[in-house]
Amino acid sequence: MSVSTRSFSPTDRLLGEIGKAINVLGAPARAARPLPRTPGTSAGELVLDEADRRRSARLMRVNHAGEVAAQALYRGQALTARHAEAATAMSQAAAEEIDHLAWCEQRITELGGHISVLNPLWYAGSFFIGSLAGALGDRTSLGFLSETERQVESHLQDHLDRLPAADARSRAIVEQMQHDEIAHGAKAETLGAAALPRWVKAAMRLTSRLMTRGSYWL
Repeated sequence: MSVSTRSFSPTDRLLGEIGKAINVLGAPARAARPLPRTPGTSAGELVLDEADRRRSARLMRVNHAGEVAAQALYRGQALTARHAEAATAMSQAAAEEIDHLAWCEQRITELGGHISVLNPLWYAGSFFIGSLAGALGDRTSLGFLSETERQVESHLQDHLDRLPAADARSRAIVEQMQHDEIAHGAKAETLGAAALPRWVKAAMRLTSRLMTRGSYWL
C-alpha cells in the first residue's frame, strides 16, 4: 500500500499559524514538566503580604508576556526558515517553552493576578519580527534566536533580583526558565548562529523594555 504525503501551501501554513496563535492566546497552556519547586518548600509554607503578592504577580505577568512573544517569534522564524534544520530548531524551541507559558499562568493564578491584556499585540508584533528574521536567512535567524535568549537570560536574572525573597515558588520557576533559555541559546550557536549588528541588538533591547513596562501594569 502506498502512502501519500501532502505538501502544504503557504496559505495552509499561514492558517496553521493562526490556529497556533489562537491556542497560545486563548487556551490554557499545558506543561509537559511539573512546576519547578525549591527543595524543602511547599505551597502552604509560602505566605506573602499584599505588597509582595502584587509585585510577584506583576513580574510573573511580564514573564508570561515574554513567553507569549517567544512563541510568536519562533513560530514566525520557523514559517520563513529556508532549511528544515533551522525550521525544526525554531519549532522545538517554541514547543519546549510551552512549559514556561504554563508555569507562569499557573503562578499568576495562584497569586491572584491576571495575564497581560496586551498579549495579542505582543504576539502579532513578535510574529512579524520572527518572520522577517527567518526571511533574512537561517544563520541570521539563528543569531536572532541566540541574542534573544541572551537578553531573556539577563531579564530573568533581573527578576530574580526583584522577586520577594519569600516567594520561593516564583523564584524556582524563573530559575528553571533561565536554565532552559541558556540551553536554547547554546543550541543556536552550535547550529551556526551569525553575530548580529550592534544596532539590531539595541533595537531588541528597546523593544523588550517597552513590552516589559507595558505588561507590568497591563
